[in-house]
Amino acid sequence: MQDPKQVARYGLDALLEAGADKAECSLTLTDKHELNVELGEFALMRTTFDTQVDLTAIRDNKKGSTSINKSNNDSLDRAVADVLGIAAASSPDDAYDIAEAQPPAAFSSGSDSPDVDRMHSRMKEMLESIKVRYPKLVLREAYLDFTRTRNYFLNSNGVDFVTNKGVYTLVAMFSSRDGEKVSSFNYTAFSLKDLERDLLSCGSLDMLMQQSTEQINTRPLEGKFVGDIIITPDCLGDMLHFLSYSIGDGPMISGTSIYKDKLDEQIASPLLTMHSRPVSDEICNGYFVTPDGYAAQNSTILQDGVLKTFLLSLYGSRKTGLDRAVTSGGAFVVDPGHTPLEEMVKSVKKGVLLARFSGGSPSDNGDISGVAKNSYLIEDGEIRYPISESMISGNVADMLMNVAAVSRERVDYGFSICPWVAVSGVTISGK
Repeated sequence: MQDPKQVARYGLDALLEAGADKAECSLTLTDKHELNVELGEFALMRTTFDTQVDLTAIRDNKKGSTSINKSNNDSLDRAVADVLGIAAASSPDDAYDIAEAQPPAAFSSGSDSPDVDRMHSRMKEMLESIKVRYPKLVLREAYLDFTRTRNYFLNSNGVDFVTNKGVYTLVAMFSSRDGEKVSSFNYTAFSLKDLERDLLSCGSLDMLMQQSTEQINTRPLEGKFVGDIIITPDCLGDMLHFLSYSIGDGPMISGTSIYKDKLDEQIASPLLTMHSRPVSDEICNGYFVTPDGYAAQNSTILQDGVLKTFLLSLYGSRKTGLDRAVTSGGAFVVDPGHTPLEEMVKSVKKGVLLARFSGGSPSDNGDISGVAKNSYLIEDGEIRYPISESMISGNVADMLMNVAAVSRERVDYGFSICPWVAVSGVTISGK
């Protein structure tokens, strides 16, 4: 392959020569080194390489885009013709644009290459620890990979960004078995900048595996009641996703977002402060460049429950007349609270420790209904027992307002950092 920067430059120049008024070209090269485990045994070690070229052109306020997995000149020339054809057939929109000029920059994080021996030894160590500590646990599937991503982003306004990122990621799926009894499966993932720590101590892996062995024997909840839930860090993402989606391009442009007029207003409990920190040292698996071609910045989304920014792209900002966000979301960091998790549990008269939620996406106004899995009954300030599947219903927007406590403790997943959050006034339905 020729010099990657020259490939991106060729694609950009070809778009302009073909008649684009404005254009951008992004080349991404990915090397992934992956170690797989199936049913608790090593199954596969492989290395894959991927090339992706993204081309975008704007002509007469019409936009066309495509992606290809080849970077030779002939493939690029065909893709350029396709992009201009797509643009010609599309509807014009004055909001189409590309990022304005910014100083050229090179960004980097993590290592350039994996420590393959350390990957194997850490996985072996994890498997041996699981057998000793959790003999009833069945590790259905797990993989540890090191992914190196190199990206070259150019546009016709002079934007010139190079990103080089290397990060380890572990994904695990598991359940537990005792004779004929089997727990509900669970899963988790986390990212690491290095392999200095044993894997079982990272993220929420050890905690969830311990819970999995407890969940072999579950009991049904009786009746229906309105109570409290303590949302675990693994489950908190559902709530955060609703908020970030609601303040993003789609709902904001269509006018369906319940937060469209709520900037600088209270939309959550004062106990809740939330950031998007893609370029923070706290986050090892973030990003440096937004999809619309800007150098990413850290941003506060909620400050003491007050909405401080929408998550609008350049297109979204031009369609709505509102400010473009300096982040595209994700890399969420929720500030710790002042309440130890143990005290949060003691404060619950009757409710559920919600560890996994299975349900459809919330409605535009935040209504949800789904099944609590891998969860526990809390009664009179104590975690009583793991429950069989029970229904949880309520409204996510109301839950954000009804946060009663945020834990001091947090879980660092590498791509996010989340605490436990207690919410009041949720409908819980058993048998």
